[in-house]
Amino acid sequence: MTIDFLRAYEILDSRGRPTVEVYLRLKSGGEVTASIPSGASRGLAEAAELRDSNPDRFNGMGVQRAVYHINGLIAPALEGHPCDVVAIDGLLVTLDGTQKKERLGANAILPVSMAIARAQAKVHGMPLYVLLQQLLGAEEVALPYCLFNILNGGIHANSGLAIQEFMIVPRKFQSVSELLSVATDVYESLRRELVALGLSTAVGDEGGFAPVFTDTGFDKERRALDLVVKAITGAGYKLEDVSIALDVAVSQFYNKKADRYDFYGTSYDHEALIEVYDEFARNYPIISIEDGMHENDMKGWQLLTKALGADLQLVGDDVFVTHVDKIQEGVDKGVANAVLIKPNQVGTVTETLAAIAVAQENQYSVIVSHRSGETNDDFIVDLAVGSNAGQLKAGAPVRGERVAKYNRMLAIERDFLP
Repeated sequence: MTIDFLRAYEILDSRGRPTVEVYLRLKSGGEVTASIPSGASRGLAEAAELRDSNPDRFNGMGVQRAVYHINGLIAPALEGHPCDVVAIDGLLVTLDGTQKKERLGANAILPVSMAIARAQAKVHGMPLYVLLQQLLGAEEVALPYCLFNILNGGIHANSGLAIQEFMIVPRKFQSVSELLSVATDVYESLRRELVALGLSTAVGDEGGFAPVFTDTGFDKERRALDLVVKAITGAGYKLEDVSIALDVAVSQFYNKKADRYDFYGTSYDHEALIEVYDEFARNYPIISIEDGMHENDMKGWQLLTKALGADLQLVGDDVFVTHVDKIQEGVDKGVANAVLIKPNQVGTVTETLAAIAVAQENQYSVIVSHRSGETNDDFIVDLAVGSNAGQLKAGAPVRGERVAKYNRMLAIERDFLP
């Protein structure tokens, strides 16, 4: 089946900022849509996101240029073309012709790539996750465990916490509905704890609570971790069944000139910062730490991985940005032991699958991830299932743009049931 009609539109993401949605119609009459997220915490090597910089529209955050590139350049090149995401991704990369997709913009290329993949699955009468499994060559598909964001800090919330995400990871539950029940139980337990303490239950970008703590230094993080632990046990769960994961998003604290990290008015060298992480892990049921060192701080990453990599999942986000060469460099240099996968960091479905393949071939864990500025598109769930990634990071178990992902998991689980 061939592409009959392709158009892009400007829509709003969960932060009220414009993003791109694509509508695709097949000659057969079948229709699909795809929309993409945008991140607040970005790696330096991420594929380019085009914004209009027109102060008279959306504070300069409009995406009309990206929409124009789809409607004026990409659509004419693709209409009448068969739905083959591998071939079309190659055409899109060639049409752009830049290393970071700066000409057309990754926010123009990715929604087209996603829509083509959806249309190709529709043409072949299969779920999207099965198509992605076949493209990757995964031996099986599987529903992932989830990392649920329940407390926000960093640039995702005005809470005063340095660490960006405090997540819970239910690990010993048999169904998606049970997994979601645990997550919502703990989330509501945390809400009750915050109310009892007179703290705000306002939420950050990804749906986690954003209370303002009056403690000083890393005592803020200890206070937050104490509350998360109390929320888990207060909901009736054991700490061996519901663990904690952190996204430090440390790049904003890196002092490149001094090669140190500045938190709360104190400067930490690599060893001192690693000791902070180690202390947290020894005193709380933490199993995963994301972006514990700056993306360009290979020395720090190597020290961190050597010190804690045997006991913790150390996730690279900014250091890898879903790029094959960056992941391979990390493998070669002994950096991290897990890779965060975000399709809009690289810009096409096939490049995303290639990044997953390199990680899996080198026995690195894979976590497919949302972004802080999300839409209701649930593509990443099919990506996590079809690639057998094993882990999904989609935010709190609240807010429509996050819940859309979890509801897709429920639908896929129904596919699996006899």
